[in-house]
Amino acid sequence: MFRTTIAGLLAHRLRLLLTSLAIILGVGFIAGTFVLTDTIDAGFSQSFTAAADKIDVAVRAKDEENPLPPSLLAKVGAIAGVKDAQPIVSGEAALIGKDGKTVGELVTAGVSFPSYRMDLTSGKVPASDAEAVVDTSTARTQGFRIGDTIAVLDDKNARHEFRLVGTFDVGVDQSLAAHGAVAYTPATAMRMTGAKGYAEIDVTTAGPSRESLRTAIAAVAGSGATVQTGDELASDLAASNGASTEYLKVGLLMFGIVALLVAGLVIYNTFGILVAQRMRELALLRCIGATRRQVFGSIVLESAIVGLVSSVLGLGAGLGMGGLAVFLLDTFSPDVEVPTGTVTLSPQTIVIGLATGLIMTVVAALLPARQATKVAPVAALRTQTEEHTFRTGVVRIVFAALFGLAAAALTYMGVTAKPSETALMTVMAGGVLAFFTVLILGPVLVTPLSGLAGWLPGRLFGVPGRLATENSRRNPKRSATTTIALTIGVTLMTFMAVLTATMRATADQELDSQFPADYRVAAQTGDVPHAVAEALRGHPELATVAEFREAEGRLDDEDYPIGTVTSSVLETALRPKATSGSTDGFKPGTVMIADYVAEHLKIKVGDEVSVGTEKNATPLRVIAILDSESLLPSITVPEQFFDERFGKVDDSQILITAADGADQDKARAIVDDATQPYPAVKVASSTEIRSQFDDAIGGILSVITGLLGLAIVISLLGIANTLSLSVHERTRESALLRALGLKRGQLRGMLTIEALILGLVGALVGTVLGIVYGWAATTTISESVSFRLPVGQVLLFIAASGLAGVLAAVLPARRAARTSIVGSLASD
Repeated sequence: MFRTTIAGLLAHRLRLLLTSLAIILGVGFIAGTFVLTDTIDAGFSQSFTAAADKIDVAVRAKDEENPLPPSLLAKVGAIAGVKDAQPIVSGEAALIGKDGKTVGELVTAGVSFPSYRMDLTSGKVPASDAEAVVDTSTARTQGFRIGDTIAVLDDKNARHEFRLVGTFDVGVDQSLAAHGAVAYTPATAMRMTGAKGYAEIDVTTAGPSRESLRTAIAAVAGSGATVQTGDELASDLAASNGASTEYLKVGLLMFGIVALLVAGLVIYNTFGILVAQRMRELALLRCIGATRRQVFGSIVLESAIVGLVSSVLGLGAGLGMGGLAVFLLDTFSPDVEVPTGTVTLSPQTIVIGLATGLIMTVVAALLPARQATKVAPVAALRTQTEEHTFRTGVVRIVFAALFGLAAAALTYMGVTAKPSETALMTVMAGGVLAFFTVLILGPVLVTPLSGLAGWLPGRLFGVPGRLATENSRRNPKRSATTTIALTIGVTLMTFMAVLTATMRATADQELDSQFPADYRVAAQTGDVPHAVAEALRGHPELATVAEFREAEGRLDDEDYPIGTVTSSVLETALRPKATSGSTDGFKPGTVMIADYVAEHLKIKVGDEVSVGTEKNATPLRVIAILDSESLLPSITVPEQFFDERFGKVDDSQILITAADGADQDKARAIVDDATQPYPAVKVASSTEIRSQFDDAIGGILSVITGLLGLAIVISLLGIANTLSLSVHERTRESALLRALGLKRGQLRGMLTIEALILGLVGALVGTVLGIVYGWAATTTISESVSFRLPVGQVLLFIAASGLAGVLAAVLPARRAARTSIVGSLASD
């Protein structure tokens, strides 16, 4: 039987090609994920190791709130055996760009490194208090060159100027990569950032071993410091990085699992068709003495060989995918500071890839192999493969009912529950059970859906269209298994489209209700000087100028920030949302509290609470509990009360609304002019905020759509595979149709329309599931959801599925049309 199996594979090398491609893509995605993350981890480890080689002992502050005291540097330097001790300073100091405003969304880091820890890309390290270097990415985006004068704000927002003497690579420090960095001498860095001590002290040895020097330093460092050898430091940093890449790995593997699930369905369908086609061959084997066990073993062995070979090829594809991802990351994302090592397949990746592909293929072939054991020897006498009629069966109905009821119950629980992560997981669990319900009922659903999808083609294309519709319905079990693979991909893509469209609409709704201003003025560091609001008032182009102010205060003996907002615009411009009570009665003697504060302190509308400072608190009546998404401060008091308790403090932010009919460009120019003298004060428009949100959502959707595209490709291979095998199975039938007058073009059209119908059936089921569970998921995110159905995208998915089915039918249809009529009729 072994030789027979091998001979069968060699004789039909093309028969399982598309199945192999499905396995290759599935395993390749899994392997590529491991290759990418392993390569990034290796790059980080190499970088950490390189840094550790330059450090013998590192003294690190245990937390940012308690840095190492400057006096410790002298103590460490005086220890016998210490060759050199250099401090590292880390803090914030906002860099001013050429536009006169602070750079980026996050405050630029102000740092100081020892010269041997600074990876210069050009120039030199700072040698005096008047010199500084900037990270390479920031220098490139801002257009800074060596010799330029750069301006930086210190922790008090005072402006200082430095001569740029070099650029440096932030290396593996992801925080510096996100913020950007300016490096100074240690003394300047402490002065600019306001740091009270050092983040780290790096020590090199004059002879003693690292371990002995660590022990000596630990004795003087005290309990507030962590003392490590360079090797231990590298190990800790590499481990913390591994935790961050783990999220990337898990996320990508989720898509890989989807791809493998689709591939498994393709494999199952393929082996099921192959077994049906080989009834005579298997029956002949039974006639010459093969036992049921040998037939079963032959099919399983065939699947194992195909799975093993395809998995090996999949590992090669994964290596290529991982290498390509690394190349694209290095080439097209220069701002992403991610070091990469050598692209290789680790032993773990090889084992996981081979085991996954092999086990998946063998498991998918078990049921067809079991069906093969039921072939009676008398089947060898038949001249044509028997068409199996499908019967629904009581077991199928019972299981479908159980899964369907469980899916409905979980979905109902998730939708009616309070929006939370738990509710979302409940809905997702219901979605999985709903998919299994569809999987079980697939053969029942495919017959009416094929009729629906084939109604128009049957009328447009005449006989070929009607034949194609009947062909798609004649074997419901096979058609259902073929389309379910495409259903998975369309379901997920429709789900994401509905979710993102609803999130966009909900965000717009929230911005309209909670952020009804045209411009928002806020400081990157510190507060907005009160002079900005004064400069904005009095312009006819600006309808409202709402100032928000906050100060540290107390609420019922607990410390909380107390805030206020310009009373005149509270109802006309802001319209804050209250979960209980009303903002209408906001006047002296009242207070409004955010819902999460009220829940923590067990406060409700009508209660009296003590608000103010530790020495001067006043009882105020709670008139409203505000939604946590409201822009108002957590504890909002009237302006007069705030001024009496906290004085005239600067603004935390200012919201500005342009007058109706005003020139928008002129209104924006007025706001820009008012903020121009203050580099840290930046302006954002509601249009820009919406655009940033849309860009973020669009970017996520693009990545997810691209990843799900792999599942679509695999499912199309399944359709092509089914059609190819079906063409082989129906060779005599096709020849008979040709003999009765069906032309080559009509035969190709029939098979193409059949593929179109299969694609549309899968798309229709996937669209319904995606819409239903997309809606259900949105209800678990927020209580006030503005549901949107992206009709255009959904129709595009359906059309693309039908088109893809047509493309999948090109080669099988061409092959069928070129087959000899006489030869096909003579074949048995």
